[in-house]
Amino acid sequence: MEPLERYRPIIDDFDAFLAACERPLGNTVRVNTIKASVERTLAALAEEGVGYDQADWNPRVLDLETDSPGSTWTSFHGFTHGQEEVSAVPPVVLDPEPGERVWDCCAAPGGKATQIAALMDDRGTVVANDNNLGRISALRFNAERLGATSLAVTNADARNYSLSRFDFDEFDRTLVDAPCSCEGTIRKNPDALDNWSEGHISSVAGIQKGIIRRAIQATREGGTVVYSTCTFAPEENEAIVQHALDTESCRVVDFDLGLEHSPGLTEWDGEPFDSSLENAARIYPHQNDTGGFFVAKLEVTAE
Repeated sequence: MEPLERYRPIIDDFDAFLAACERPLGNTVRVNTIKASVERTLAALAEEGVGYDQADWNPRVLDLETDSPGSTWTSFHGFTHGQEEVSAVPPVVLDPEPGERVWDCCAAPGGKATQIAALMDDRGTVVANDNNLGRISALRFNAERLGATSLAVTNADARNYSLSRFDFDEFDRTLVDAPCSCEGTIRKNPDALDNWSEGHISSVAGIQKGIIRRAIQATREGGTVVYSTCTFAPEENEAIVQHALDTESCRVVDFDLGLEHSPGLTEWDGEPFDSSLENAARIYPHQNDTGGFFVAKLEVTAE
């Protein structure tokens, strides 16, 4: 936990934060409304004898009383999909509408991409891209199991993504769930900090900057880009959004979030950030008994 000490100045009740990071996560799933309604899914779980608790902020998120959420009847039939509670936040913030064109830049293994398709009632186009060919099979498998027919899978580097393969030249909304140092996954991946270094943070930040810039360029004026990571490092969060503000035509906008969270930072290690970054959300493990996440919502503006 030593790498996390650098965040002591920015986290209220830091001892509670550390204690939460040391506790294992529960088994959370998302109801896949492409295949079944929430009511039908809850009835199926009850018939199977699997207990559950619904998340207060989102009735589609369930904490199951089982050690094998992937072995349930509802999982086998695509009614549920294993997804950590806080991981379900970015697609909700993206708020896609049926019929839109949406790009998930870094989509594998598909939890958020298929959630986006479900939020769109599986009507429209969800381009689920990932640059890791080895993870594409998992993305395709999950799309098929969950019945996401609006989802198209591509394999490319998001930093120089070309839309020439499509009959349109811009997206309505884009999700950048960026590759990161994964500090916020410590509760499900106890070894997440084993190879931690500030050098790695700096390296991955360079990739994140390229992805968020391409996401904004590929999204129409007035469209939405949501940037998220599962890490605490401001270098990978606020600093990346600040880079987007400095180099592309966009602005940070606020959003409602039913989960307890802290505002985004306006300064880190002597580096100031735009005051609008207070509208971003930092979700810490001790606040809602979840993993850690950062989410910022951007509106693409005129040049």
